[in-house]
Amino acid sequence: MKRALIIQGGWDGHEPQLTSKRFAQMLIEEGNWQVEIEDNLTCLEDFERLEKMDLLVACWTMGTITPEQSSNVVKAVGAGMGLAGAHGGMCDAFRNDTQWQFMTGGQWVSHPGGDGIEYQVEIKYGSSPIVKGLSDFTVWSEHYYLHIDPAVEVLASTRFPHPDVPYYHLSNKAVDMPVAWTKFWGNGRVFYQSLGHHDDVFDKSPMAHQLMKQGLLWAGESKTIVKEQGLTTERFENDAKMY
Repeated sequence: MKRALIIQGGWDGHEPQLTSKRFAQMLIEEGNWQVEIEDNLTCLEDFERLEKMDLLVACWTMGTITPEQSSNVVKAVGAGMGLAGAHGGMCDAFRNDTQWQFMTGGQWVSHPGGDGIEYQVEIKYGSSPIVKGLSDFTVWSEHYYLHIDPAVEVLASTRFPHPDVPYYHLSNKAVDMPVAWTKFWGNGRVFYQSLGHHDDVFDKSPMAHQLMKQGLLWAGESKTIVKEQGLTTERFENDAKMY
């Protein structure tokens, strides 16, 4: 059995309990996952527990993580634990921690127009199995603007600025803003998608639900790849000491 740990909490407006329950069910219905849900961050202080996990799912918005907790996650993902999350639950989780932002690949900075914006999500077809079977879809939610790590592989994007939402960024050229991406952190796989301001966005946009599920499963395969390829963390250790 594969093991996943979901951390739920932070700002209640993102409905962390509902999204955690949904993400847990996505894994459980595969038949080979055991899922644990915690509503505290002290669980991240137990590095031995993290070492046993195949996947950490972040559903924690605008929280504060301690250096010890952050370091444990950084090391566990670097060793092969997958990391996945959605919306502010992962890329607006810990604004005080730049290492978290480095690891996850992006940080929320704005959602011009607020909730209920109608916009298109364009799937980027390529080598990633995460987008298999998916097609472009419409969302009614917050339109996330993020600062992005240029190393990420973009799986889906949306166009900014929105034609119906005036804001200061209108003075700039139009850009394709990533909605979903993957990256690697050491030996670990990282998946993120920006949809999910409210849990029901996954019901209203089934493609968003499938995108999230396939991203969770992809990230959860990290340790399998590590074992198959005999990967170690030796090549990262000097950089870790320098940080």
